[in-house]
Amino acid sequence: MTAVVFSEAMKDWVYWDQAAYELGLSLGALTADVPFSKSKRIFWEDNPAGRALHATLLALVEAGLLESRDDDEEFRWASTTLLNEFDD
Repeated sequence: MTAVVFSEAMKDWVYWDQAAYELGLSLGALTADVPFSKSKRIFWEDNPAGRALHATLLALVEAGLLESRDDDEEFRWASTTLLNEFDD
C-alpha cells in the first residue's frame, strides 16, 4: 500500500471531516480500504479519535502548515517548504 502524503492530499481546500480523514490516513490510524464515505461517523459522532484529529488540524493551522477558512470548516496545505528543507 502506498503511503498517503498529507501535504499532497491537502493541496486544495478540503472540508474539515475529509481533512481529518486524510490526517488519519497519513498517521496510519485509518486505512484506505475503508473509504471516507464509510468513515464519516468517526468525525461526526463525539469520540476521542475524531476530536483529536480535528484538534491536530487546528494545531497545524497555528503552526502555519495548514490554513483554514469559513470558521475552520475548510483546510488546505499552506507551507511552501517542508520544515526540514534548509538553504545551505
